[in-house]
Amino acid sequence: MNVEEIKTLLEKVKGGDIEIQEAVDIFKDLPYKELGYAKIDNHREIRVGYPEVIYCEGKTVEQVKGIVQFMSTKNSNILATRANYEMYKAVKKICNEAEYNELARTIIVREKEVTVTDTYIAIVTAGTSDIPVAEEAAVTAEILGNKVEKVIDVGVAGIHRLFDKIDIIRGAKVVIVAAGMEGALASVVGGLVDKPVIAVPTSVGYGASFKGLTALLSMLNSCASGVSVVNIDNGFGAGYLASMINKL
Repeated sequence: MNVEEIKTLLEKVKGGDIEIQEAVDIFKDLPYKELGYAKIDNHREIRVGYPEVIYCEGKTVEQVKGIVQFMSTKNSNILATRANYEMYKAVKKICNEAEYNELARTIIVREKEVTVTDTYIAIVTAGTSDIPVAEEAAVTAEILGNKVEKVIDVGVAGIHRLFDKIDIIRGAKVVIVAAGMEGALASVVGGLVDKPVIAVPTSVGYGASFKGLTALLSMLNSCASGVSVVNIDNGFGAGYLASMINKL
């Protein structure tokens, strides 16, 4: 439930369209719902504009299923990240409209339509191997109501590929750059655009990439202004932050 929905509900109470007790029943799970193994933050969309997102890694299939089952009663869109196929199959049994993105490892349940922004987020990858992280960012941004444009495999080993797509990137309100190896693409893009760049280091690369640590340090030391950095492989964090910027 968001602020506008609360206002609508209170107007209906004021107008006599629904009984006070019915409204009380709707509010009874605020601020959170205790499930024993999880406390579902039903107040989050009211506070920050977006409902709680389920991080599935470390949870059991039954826990994920139980959380989704409760959240599906609240008429909010549901996003679960780092989900495996077994989790999806369990969710699909209770929410037939559930969608699974195998690359992003996300589950989405669309409970209501969202207004999509006119401005868009550009999501850029250095290589094909960075696509899973970029997909997590894209799924996140899209379910939060953002238009997304993807530019794939334009890393510094063939910089001419980037220049061919530079107009798409420059047209975005905010740019996400996912890159592994040495992570140089974020700095290159940061030096070519007048929009904020969110850099996502990925755990792609050989031994000395240290599972994304090299790219992370490279991005943190970027000489280009306007580049911020999220954690290694954190496509969700990049997509969420980009959504906030895109909607300012």
